[in-house]
Amino acid sequence: MIEARHLRVLRAVATTGSFSAAGRELGCTQPAVSQQMKALETSVGTPLLVRSGREMRLTEAGAALVRHASGILAGLTAAEEEIAAIAGLRAGRVRLVSFPSGSSTLVPTALAALRAAHPGTRVSLEEAEPPQSVELLREGDCDVALAFRYAGAAGAEEWDDLVVRPLLTDRLVALVPERHRLARAKSVAIGELAQESWIAGCPRCRGQLTQVCAAAGFTPRIDFATDDYPAVVGLVGAGLGVAVLPQLAVDSVRPRGARTVSLEPAVRREIVALTLPDLALVPAVAATLEQLERAARPQ
Repeated sequence: MIEARHLRVLRAVATTGSFSAAGRELGCTQPAVSQQMKALETSVGTPLLVRSGREMRLTEAGAALVRHASGILAGLTAAEEEIAAIAGLRAGRVRLVSFPSGSSTLVPTALAALRAAHPGTRVSLEEAEPPQSVELLREGDCDVALAFRYAGAAGAEEWDDLVVRPLLTDRLVALVPERHRLARAKSVAIGELAQESWIAGCPRCRGQLTQVCAAAGFTPRIDFATDDYPAVVGLVGAGLGVAVLPQLAVDSVRPRGARTVSLEPAVRREIVALTLPDLALVPAVAATLEQLERAARPQ
């Protein structure tokens, strides 16, 4: 294997014409130059220099290697500078995947703060619900995944192989038309909504709704299902049914014609930022996690 330090020595010898002059240029001794040249010749398997008294000339292989050395060393220097820029957060890229209500609430605040602190760091954003977002992370298709899981939910996925940065605990709330009989209640038991028409959200939230209702002794009659939170709010506001949504989702929409009511007993989901252990050491990823955590703090 050819080492960069040996190429630098070879180039210095070719330029100066002697080991001693090359040593002076490189700030090392003549024996050190000689030793490194022998190591380089051993690694390439052929003589690179012909020594005749005090004179020295390159062999054909030596001349070829010197021609390539300049480009190789220039490329290494450019790589070192680029890596230093990334490590110093003067550059870098982070691929972020988030679920929709996180994209409209936590992510904008976090990315605005990240851009202000580190304008050279670029962040791309795609939307995906867990567990798809978590799989994208494990497969190397993103660097940070904003995800959630419901407390005590059956079949909750394990994140033991990931770095988990807790952000906040999000409570589910009931959403009813503003003229609904429970619109002004301080709280509502989900069983009180058993006879209502239901509007369900994303498949993950729909499954959680079914579990919560089953624990209360009924199966919800789902008349409408949509992954779009504003559509859920609009359908409730139009008096077409009731829904249960995470507070974070309600915060991302202006609920016209609908009211939120606390749900008892409380149902909560844990909002986290996930990354891989090695990626957590990358400065741009670490800075993104820090800003997501700050964005989740109560204002």
